[in-house]
Amino acid sequence: MRLAIASGKGGTGKTTLATCLAKAAARVGCSVAYLDCDVEEPNGHLLLQPEIVRWQTINKLLPVVDAQLCTFCGRCSQACRFRAIACLAKQVLIFAELCHSCGGCVLACPNNALREVPVSIGELRFGFAGSIQFVEGRLKVSEAMSPPAIRAVKGSDVSAELRIYDCPPGTSCPVVESVRGCDLVLLVTEPTPFGLYDLTLAVKMVQSLKLPAAVVLNRCDIGDDRVARYCESRNIPILAELAEDRRVAEAYARGRLAYDEVPDFADGVHSLLEHILKDKNR
Repeated sequence: MRLAIASGKGGTGKTTLATCLAKAAARVGCSVAYLDCDVEEPNGHLLLQPEIVRWQTINKLLPVVDAQLCTFCGRCSQACRFRAIACLAKQVLIFAELCHSCGGCVLACPNNALREVPVSIGELRFGFAGSIQFVEGRLKVSEAMSPPAIRAVKGSDVSAELRIYDCPPGTSCPVVESVRGCDLVLLVTEPTPFGLYDLTLAVKMVQSLKLPAAVVLNRCDIGDDRVARYCESRNIPILAELAEDRRVAEAYARGRLAYDEVPDFADGVHSLLEHILKDKNR
């Protein structure tokens, strides 16, 4: 099962929940892999404390022009929907920070004047946190395009009954790439006006991708019932309601799993895991 943990905004407890779910799944005997898709700011390692056993370069393909074959016809520029190529009278300019490595320009060139070469954009780290398989992507600071690195994380060679994708916050391209193809998207939110607004954006994103979604209501006792009423009106199940607990924040601040430090929180995570695995087996 491919489970994405996402949210419409940051700070909702997404990584806390993702890492604790991985620990709970391992505790009940599931084969589980935790994959940190927040490649611009990965922090799951701070809580899981994995032992890293190998590293791998993340490459993306960039087009290179063979000046001897190029006739400056402009077909490559016309084919690029991301405006990453500009064809001038006697020069072809390639803007690497805009390139999505789709290969369309190479296919469009009638003279085979373009070829793709790998360029390093980051690093994959593989390891283990107990029996939890751990994968983390780290994008280079200078890189503007994170989806290729996210694809590398999701495509890593781990074999597990449950793959948990810890997604970036928001609803932009990195999040879309992270949740694409998942069996369930778990949206973590709070019962506040900001939480409700960002949840509506996240729900629209998930629905546009035709993916099943459910909600986890974190700090469920700090706001009002508008998030619950919204979910009911949209037939979106709320699989867990986790209460505000200072001990969870204290555990996070110390780099400790709330699962290990707060028994009430661990019970809520186990209940959530049971719901998820029950849906998986239907």
